[in-house]
Amino acid sequence: MADDGRVDSAELRRLEECVREPIRTPGRIQSHGILLAVDPATFEIVVASENAREWLGRPISELQSPTIEWSATAGLQGDPVRVELSGAPYDAITHMVGGRIVLELEPAVAIAGQPTYSVVEAIRRLGLVAELDDLRRETAAEVKRMTGFDRVMVYRFFEDGHGEVAGEAAETDMEPYQGLRFPASDIPQQARALYLTKLSRAIVSTDDLGTPLVALDAAEPPLDLSQAELRAVSPHHLEFMRNMGQASTVSFSLIHDGRLVGMITCAHRTPKRMPVLLRRAIEVLAAQMTLQLVALESIAALRHDLSLQGRRGVLLSALPSAADPLLALVAQGGQLLELVGADGAIVSIDGVSRSIGRVPHTDRSQLLDSIGIEAFQTDEVARTHPGLAGLIAGFAGLLVASLGPRGVLVLFRVEATQVIRWLGDQSADNRDTPLSPRRSFSEWKESVSGRSLAWGETAREVRELGREIAGALERHGEAQLAQLALIDYLTGLHNRRSLEGRIEAALATAPVPGGIVLFLDLDGFKQINDRLGHETGDAVLRTVADRLTGACRSTDLVSRLAGDEFVVFSPGTVDADGDALAGRLVDLVNLPIETDRGIVQVSGSCGFVEIATRSSAKDVIDAADAAMYRAKRGGRNRVSR
Repeated sequence: MADDGRVDSAELRRLEECVREPIRTPGRIQSHGILLAVDPATFEIVVASENAREWLGRPISELQSPTIEWSATAGLQGDPVRVELSGAPYDAITHMVGGRIVLELEPAVAIAGQPTYSVVEAIRRLGLVAELDDLRRETAAEVKRMTGFDRVMVYRFFEDGHGEVAGEAAETDMEPYQGLRFPASDIPQQARALYLTKLSRAIVSTDDLGTPLVALDAAEPPLDLSQAELRAVSPHHLEFMRNMGQASTVSFSLIHDGRLVGMITCAHRTPKRMPVLLRRAIEVLAAQMTLQLVALESIAALRHDLSLQGRRGVLLSALPSAADPLLALVAQGGQLLELVGADGAIVSIDGVSRSIGRVPHTDRSQLLDSIGIEAFQTDEVARTHPGLAGLIAGFAGLLVASLGPRGVLVLFRVEATQVIRWLGDQSADNRDTPLSPRRSFSEWKESVSGRSLAWGETAREVRELGREIAGALERHGEAQLAQLALIDYLTGLHNRRSLEGRIEAALATAPVPGGIVLFLDLDGFKQINDRLGHETGDAVLRTVADRLTGACRSTDLVSRLAGDEFVVFSPGTVDADGDALAGRLVDLVNLPIETDRGIVQVSGSCGFVEIATRSSAKDVIDAADAAMYRAKRGGRNRVSR
């Protein structure tokens, strides 16, 4: 195993070798028990373990004793029944496979002197644990108390198959394994597949080579022992256990949503058997513990997602209304990098890009062209994308997220040397052959360079953030279109539609609406366009618009209707103040205007009316327009009502 995210060639060979082992049909059982396979039609024994050879081919009814009904065990499917055989007590367990009743007999285990903790009490105590790491450690401690095994470990598995000892309870003289990782080949895929259907497996002695199964008919197919309690173990695994100092183990599945997410493994330094009923009880505890693990993980994920959602909301709140969404994002660059756990970022929107934090010293356009817009992530760019490595020197992590059709977000992480703690030296020096198990399982530290911290769940979160930014950009575009529908493109003032809407709203919301409307028209503006050109005329209009806006309150609405016609709606202004405001606006228009064609001077005629006596916005504007024409007829450059 090269590290926690890559599988080297030797590890691949071990995984392939594991697949070839017939672990479902080994043809042997562990020799402490007896196995009989029975034809349900005749109740004849058709397969038996060699240590029960004398019964092979005989009806199971001949094994009748005064104390048990053998046929009654056939329907119990896994629940043990105490029986007596040749004067000794056995636990009888049955299941059906391949049209055969498989009857397994385990000598009853005396548990005198062992701690006998109630699984119900253990589940109750574990139910009070609120943290994931604590739950794994406490589960190991509870199972150790119940079983008396020397060491109990709780494993968790990662997406790539390797695992970690996430919880442990062990005797004080034993080397601790807590926090150590192990490669996928320690528990290969076909073994994990068995654990999905067989919830526990006991290996009583690593020195036991097992007892062969004997069939009455050579044509009898190999017996599938997937569900058997006594299934023998491969010699490779027995050697593995002996190298770990384990003489016996019992393991229990942790299954969620059809996937093996972990295991509880009990290990002892001498041969040791765990009673069947205790195994069944711990199977229940394992299932309950898995549910609790999933619940705690869900709660932690929910809290994390709620926190992310709140922080994203703050980050994106200004985007839809921002004049420039790219600059709005860059202005909050620190919060963005903290949110995604990156050292630097490049944000590109509508072909314009900006950088945040630490980014490669490379031409930004060239880098973006090389990266492209397809979403991907890597924490080892030199290995996965060697063509990009030279462009982002000093950085090992790269994540690209789409911002929809308008842009892309590129995140960078610097190289970070990591130390991984392994359960045993993972190099070839710790194996007799590449396919042999490790000789030593003492902690071995591997330093991994050339990589950044893994993106992990952050990749999913960044993709979600990208979708939210894309949505904000879409809303920004919609807001711009809506704004354009209400704004005069030349001056940036409100247009007639916006003006009428504001006046109609004022007329509708007040019993006696207050305010005035002023209509101002430039005198002789056509001559400016004809003599100096429309570009100069446009410059004059923009200057007049700026002067009018500067002279009005923030609550006033300044608009341009068309050509050189300007209208101001001043809510709350009374008729007595209208003359002063109108006169101030006319005086501002009279001031000289500097243009590329020299100084230009214009004047303005202004008319105003109160809105209180009007029935509609159109009526108000028409009345103000009429007042303005009275001013023009009166000599221009003046105010009229």
